[in-house]
Amino acid sequence: MKNSYQSKVVSALEAVKHIPNDSLVVMGHAAAVPQLCSQAIADNYQQYSNVRIYHMLCLGNAPYTAPEMQGHITHVTNFVGGNTRQAVAEGRADFFPAFFYDVPRYFRNGLLPVDVAVIQVSEPNEEGYCSFGLSCDYTKPAAECAKMVIAEVNKQMPFVGGDNFIHVDQIDYIVEADYPLYEIPLPKIGEVEQAIGANVASLIPDGATLQLGIGAIPDAVLVFLGEKKDLGIHTEMFSDGVLQLVKDGVITNQVKPIHKGKLTATFLMGTKALYDFVDHNPDVDLAPVDWVNNPTTVMQLDKIISINSCIEVDLMGQVASETIGLTQFSGTGGQVDYVRGAAMADHGVSIMAMPSTAKKGTTSRIVSLLAAGSAVTTSRCDVDYVVTEYGIAHLRGKSLKERAKALIAVAHPQFRSDLEAEFAKRFPMA
Repeated sequence: MKNSYQSKVVSALEAVKHIPNDSLVVMGHAAAVPQLCSQAIADNYQQYSNVRIYHMLCLGNAPYTAPEMQGHITHVTNFVGGNTRQAVAEGRADFFPAFFYDVPRYFRNGLLPVDVAVIQVSEPNEEGYCSFGLSCDYTKPAAECAKMVIAEVNKQMPFVGGDNFIHVDQIDYIVEADYPLYEIPLPKIGEVEQAIGANVASLIPDGATLQLGIGAIPDAVLVFLGEKKDLGIHTEMFSDGVLQLVKDGVITNQVKPIHKGKLTATFLMGTKALYDFVDHNPDVDLAPVDWVNNPTTVMQLDKIISINSCIEVDLMGQVASETIGLTQFSGTGGQVDYVRGAAMADHGVSIMAMPSTAKKGTTSRIVSLLAAGSAVTTSRCDVDYVVTEYGIAHLRGKSLKERAKALIAVAHPQFRSDLEAEFAKRFPMA
């Protein structure tokens, strides 16, 4: 194995010279973005013609999205982050709608034919297997489908188990690395987030399995779960917020119908404390997103509680989570994957948790109509609960009239009179 490994070691510059023109390059995801190769591609952009780079969320500065890259490199994605939003808005990057769990199928069926996978992995173990570390998601399927695999082997990447490995023999070029991983700072939890967290926590029974993301609201929910028993985690991603509940014995994963005893996710993002926790931790499993997020997997989890956030909700219950009008702000991600999986589970619940206002309290997130041009992420037929700091609106099985009343009741008081006036126009016989 050692000879095979050493024969593949090259510099980042040498590795990316092998990327052909007119190719699709799939870049590692989130905190596992290959930092050296990413910069090497951007530094040498003039050597490329019509190279497309696909990734979803990608931490760092995404240097290959700079304006001068036009004609050489184009970013293509189904999820927009802060570092790629301007390129998408200006038409220098291409956005396509897709569910997160479907992305590996796009690789396999040729909708996104992978020419090159550029990934970041851990150092190999004695058997020659590297871990994809923090991001298995679409990254492992991309490496399996690619004609060429370039891997940054980072000494600081955690070795995380599950269905999360690639053998050195499957790698064409190895770039040795030793740099710290990108971190996401701990969120600040304010009074609004605390109130939302308490409301959401009231919907979570003992023995529930949680799907939750990152940020102040998910962490606020976790704060209120200290008295719960035998909670589990099966989620697109988790962050530092779960660590204390694991240490306190609240999250045990012992009653999950599948992956019992395991914290299950498809990628991870957080601080170094999280990365140290998952390194060689036998209780943490990562697996590809087409299994973890697949609604047919999620539906097997009795008492799955799906917690997501959104931008706005209209009085019919339509949820916009990714656009602000015609502006693509993020992407569908895994929200609908879990909403539909939870709906099919025996005792599943899906929750849209959000502050009642935006723009420093000047705009209601509960609106009579979604902003013109907004994409509906979660349809009115799929939505279950909507939670704000003012309460809980249960929409599933409710009429349009009942939905509107429930949503107005959890809107900010400042905006309820306008919403009630709209209600009176729509339902004059109410």
